Amino acid sequence: MSENENQEDTTGELEDVEELPGDEGLDLDESLDLEEWSGDDDLEEEEEEGSRFDGPQFVDNGDGTISDSRRNLMWQKKDSFFNFGYGINWYEANDYIEELNEKKFAGFDDWRLCSFDEAQSMFSFSVSNRDKDGAEIHIDTLFEEGCGHNTWTYEEKPDYSQYAMNYNFITGNEKWEHKDNEFTHVRAVRDEVKEEWEPAWRKQTRKFD
Repeated sequence: MSENENQEDTTGELEDVEELPGDEGLDLDESLDLEEWSGDDDLEEEEEEGSRFDGPQFVDNGDGTISDSRRNLMWQKKDSFFNFGYGINWYEANDYIEELNEKKFAGFDDWRLCSFDEAQSMFSFSVSNRDKDGAEIHIDTLFEEGCGHNTWTYEEKPDYSQYAMNYNFITGNEKWEHKDNEFTHVRAVRDEVKEEWEPAWRKQTRKFD
């Protein structure tokens, strides 16, 4: 059989193939009902759901402490100004924290200076309190009025260890301050560890190696 005859046979076979039912005018996008999707809407919904919280952020424990139920932190209700009546430097702030731990303030001995993020978590322009000079500060009104307007943090400036960060509750700004600066205050904080609940029968039957 010649090459031309082979080509004719093949062409004939292709022409004899019948179209499948339902294939007429098939539009892939329409058949699959595809829609453009960027994912932004779902991400926004997840963020909103994650940010929802039932109940107040801060809770007065009635023992001189305030709990931040969103971050599992416990703060002093009053800061160092109520003890000293003036500002203190960073070294004195650390001594103050050490004294709180020695006395087991509110029953705890793990008080510490806060981080920048923790100090910032107290700040909100939506709330209004007053500092020792009557200036407006933006921390929850559960914290005692008449406190200092700022607080030392434990964060030290890289390559400049003589500086540490303080946080301003009037403006919401942080600042690298020389550790000898005596115009800053401190509000102690601790991590509030929540014990995992378990039924009484399990506690009674738990065995230790």
